Amino acid sequence: MKLILLGAPGAGKGTQAEIICQKNHIPTISTGNILREALKSGTEMGLKAKTFMESGQLVPDEILIGIIKDRLQEDDCKNGFILDGFPRTIPQAEALDGMGIKIDAVLDIEVPDEEIVARMSGRRVCESCGASYHVLYKQPKEDGKCDSCAGALVQRKDDHPDTVKERLAVYHTQTEPLKEYYSKQGKLLVVHGQDAVEATTKLVLEALEDLT
Repeated sequence: MKLILLGAPGAGKGTQAEIICQKNHIPTISTGNILREALKSGTEMGLKAKTFMESGQLVPDEILIGIIKDRLQEDDCKNGFILDGFPRTIPQAEALDGMGIKIDAVLDIEVPDEEIVARMSGRRVCESCGASYHVLYKQPKEDGKCDSCAGALVQRKDDHPDTVKERLAVYHTQTEPLKEYYSKQGKLLVVHGQDAVEATTKLVLEALEDLT
């Protein structure tokens, strides 16, 4: 199974990717992880990426695509893989097609923006041990304090409503057009994300049944 995962930040892609990987014994390849691996291994593309990352710049498409291409040629990808976070734009998708890699399906997990804002802005993290809570779905026993270590619970900057809305705007502008791109290829599968992870997983596995 060669799969691309689409979905806005906070739609729960990472959790579903992990479940699909365990079930099918294939790797998840995320942009962040692949860049870190390329830096660590010191490949030619990794060293090129390093110069951009150290100066705080975005890694250009041609370098990122080269790193992805190298990664997909490794042994653990022979039986399939999941791409999470790549492609993010139409040019990246066109480059992926140009590699001659046949993608079986593109799974899009749809969650309304207002729900994503509520999910992400409601998260609270312990300053001391990093335990995660939510003002609606996973409340601590004592307001503002971690159950495990009594550390203070804080809202990360990334989870502030204004930051979440900015990330969603970027997603809708740059990445959402991929839905039409892959729909025209007959590869798009749409799943509507549910409040419960288990309910979303059930829908995801049903959508992928014909591929396994």
